[in-house]
Amino acid sequence: MQIPKRVQFELPEWLFSECDLQSPRADDTARMQLAIELSRRNVAHGGGPFGAVVFERETGEVIAPGMNLVMPQNSSLLHAEVVAVMFAQTRLQTYTLANGNYELVTSSEPCVQCLGACHWAGLSRLVCGAPMALAESAGFDEGPRSEDWKEQLAARGTPVVTGVCASEAGDVLLRYAAEGGFRYNARTPALR
Repeated sequence: MQIPKRVQFELPEWLFSECDLQSPRADDTARMQLAIELSRRNVAHGGGPFGAVVFERETGEVIAPGMNLVMPQNSSLLHAEVVAVMFAQTRLQTYTLANGNYELVTSSEPCVQCLGACHWAGLSRLVCGAPMALAESAGFDEGPRSEDWKEQLAARGTPVVTGVCASEAGDVLLRYAAEGGFRYNARTPALR
């Protein structure tokens, strides 16, 4: 087997036909509603139950959406938060979001991988929906995270807000689990 010379990821086509990415969102609730909508629609199209969006904090402009693309694009790294940050940095042509006032709004608190991505991304703020414990109760392995993760992120310049539309965001996770959605992790054999 030959080593690929290029790795490429794409946002799904349904995103552009089914979601309003042009309208600014005025507040945390409106911004979280978009992240939850992405998680819900992603499940309907065969992806995982997580959505995230990078916004310009002052204007509410959508900079980049993200959804869990782990299974559709065969990469354990493509969690919603990572996808949103990656496409935001590509759009803005920068390796850091610290050059602006960009926040990440995510339908669930970050797993250990996404927490690291939030640290390195240079976000001005992180806004979370469902608690990590709910994702774990739905069968996802979110990895180890320190008890004071919010304080640690805030000390590095990224204040954290949790529990925004938590019940609605959690419903997507619980419905996914109840309907038998595949809960992947490092120890789960791949579906073929």
